[in-house]
Amino acid sequence: MVQNYWGAQFVKDLVVRIIVAIIALPLSIALAIASGVNPEQDLYIAVVVGFFISFFRWESCSDW
Repeated sequence: MVQNYWGAQFVKDLVVRIIVAIIALPLSIALAIASGVNPEQDLYIAVVVGFFISFFRWESCSDW
């Protein structure tokens, strides 16, 4: 898979990941407020978990 991964595919994957982040962060803040947790703490957790998942599940979005 890595040998077939090229620049244009990276740009597509980056755009998809940014869109997911734009959707996930406000949802994370809303869930924090609804559960009574400080939204700032929840944002830290959301970012850390997002990076953690991206390191252990790296595949191109076109493979789905």
